[in-house]
Amino acid sequence: MKPPIRVLIVEDHFLARIALHGVLDSQPGFQIVAEAGAGADAIRLFREHRPDVVIMDLKLIGLSGFEAIEAIRREFPVARILVLSNFQGSEDVYRAMRCGARGYLTKDADGGQLLEALRAVAAGGRFIPKSLESRMAERCPGTDITPREKDVLRLLAEGLGTAEIALQLQIAEKTVRIHISNLLEKLGARDRTHALVIALHRGIIHID
Repeated sequence: MKPPIRVLIVEDHFLARIALHGVLDSQPGFQIVAEAGAGADAIRLFREHRPDVVIMDLKLIGLSGFEAIEAIRREFPVARILVLSNFQGSEDVYRAMRCGARGYLTKDADGGQLLEALRAVAAGGRFIPKSLESRMAERCPGTDITPREKDVLRLLAEGLGTAEIALQLQIAEKTVRIHISNLLEKLGARDRTHALVIALHRGIIHID
């Protein structure tokens, strides 16, 4: 008889953790070894339990899911991590996989798809639904948004103008305009508003 797939659940919402626990508890072949609601706890519990697969949310208390994935994979290169998130932009998927995730599901996935993804990732494979693969196709190579450009986008989303952004980031207004010009080109946007729509759709920035 095959040993069960040992799972660490990392999810900051208590009710969501209960739901995941219920799905896995009702299925043979899975064993929940620990649960965490914060990124730092996820790293600590991975060291302690060495699960076969981690279910990782991206929006966590403290460290983000992206940071937790990077930290776990840095210490345990063979760690197998499945992202389960509300974020479904192409940039979210790309960044999670670049950080070291082996699979990606959105939280509207059904139980059957979750189990399929867990089995695939635990076996050393990858799992990305076709709907997310098509979103990934939106992402053109060579169009990485820099951290400073993301700062500018976030401040634009807050309604700040060029002078206010320059003051906030302590850079020249001319530099802000250069960043905005680069963003319009990279995103293929007509103007600032269009750039924000694209950035939100792709998951480059998020509004809480």
